[in-house]
Amino acid sequence: MTTRREFIALPGALILSACASGPSRSSEFPPIVFVHGNGDSASIWQTTLWRFESNGWPRDRLFAPDQPYPLAREDDRVEQPGRSSTTQHMEFLRDEVEKALKATGASQVVLVASSRGGYAVRNYIQNGGGAARVSHAILGGVPNHGVWNVPGRSPGSEFAGNGAFLQALNAPKNAQGDEVTGPVKWLTIRSDRNDKYAQPLGTWIGDPKLATGVTYEGPALKGATNVVLPRVDHRETAFSAAAFEAMHRFITGREPATLQVVPEDHVMLGGKVVGTGLSSTEPASGNFANNLPLPGAKLEVYATDAATGERRGPAVLTQTIGADGAWGPLHAQPATPYEFVITAPGYATTHIYRGPFPRSSTIVHLRPDRIALFERNAIAIVTLSRPRGYFDPERDKMIFDRRSPPPGVQPGAGVATSRIQLLDVGRPVLAEFNGEKIAGRSWPVANNEVAVIELTY
Repeated sequence: MTTRREFIALPGALILSACASGPSRSSEFPPIVFVHGNGDSASIWQTTLWRFESNGWPRDRLFAPDQPYPLAREDDRVEQPGRSSTTQHMEFLRDEVEKALKATGASQVVLVASSRGGYAVRNYIQNGGGAARVSHAILGGVPNHGVWNVPGRSPGSEFAGNGAFLQALNAPKNAQGDEVTGPVKWLTIRSDRNDKYAQPLGTWIGDPKLATGVTYEGPALKGATNVVLPRVDHRETAFSAAAFEAMHRFITGREPATLQVVPEDHVMLGGKVVGTGLSSTEPASGNFANNLPLPGAKLEVYATDAATGERRGPAVLTQTIGADGAWGPLHAQPATPYEFVITAPGYATTHIYRGPFPRSSTIVHLRPDRIALFERNAIAIVTLSRPRGYFDPERDKMIFDRRSPPPGVQPGAGVATSRIQLLDVGRPVLAEFNGEKIAGRSWPVANNEVAVIELTY
């Protein structure tokens, strides 16, 4: 596909010569609504919010809502329990924009979306009245021309490039053939060739011999400013430091003061405890079906030793989760890692290990795990999870319980978790990813317990 404006972003230097002009000083920090992708939750925006805050953005002007049913229908035209249609997705976003405008008194918002979230953004601006309510729209890794464009392959799916939904969104809007709706300023961010959902072959959608009819340029849009980030994966097009730099420059017209997360003196944490569901289908980026609260769940939080994952004293928080799913607040200590333990009927007791939190967050969402029938004979199970990116053995330095690459990680950036079965319990399990180190512990499957080591970056 040929685009009118496309730029390559190199490490440390984002080249955006035709970037949209920034807002006036009176609107220097416009409200931003962050829209997560297929199967994801608001928690995935945690580090992006921290980077905006570290560059002066007021916390009360950053909004990251949870789509209750984040998975797309297999056929957009057919009702499917636990999933949302394109219309429902758009209507949810429209309501969240109105909430943000009311809360801030602003007349317009900036929308920042990952993957499927970009479909709701485009649909809202084009068909839901959003053109007057949105100043800038930023789309990270959005499969704007489909994950596949193959006659007869799931034509009712919103991910079909030749399906009715995307064909309508991509129809020319003017004599120049622009695919974006004005007067909104548009930015797309894509990988050069490492996005699993912008591939000429269907390796990551279950059919490696399939010619998808989609190119690496699939996320780009004619009429938008289109940025290319070398080697980033599908998620990193929205959640990496390089993606943040592109976002900040596009909104403000200047480079950010820092790409780092600046620590706070006092860190307060909270979020929701939510349930998991059935495994999602292509091209999902999560393994749960909803973002609904899990009332009645029990939560305990422990400070842990950074080297061994052992608990340092009694629980610092014990809570029974209410109808809204909320947990917290927890006054976290600097440089202290934590273990979050969730117990709920129908789930394994799940021990989630997190590294130190440099800043406050209200979107530290927690999900208990389940043990599959074929895993019931295991001694211990530990999962390494990277919510904001994938594992790429050709790019990343990573170790999981002395194994490199982690089990199940293949060449190319296609998986975000590695799950191992261990022969012993009560011992440290160490994980490292590009310098981030977290220590967890192994727990007995016989007691219906599992562990998750969750990376932050």
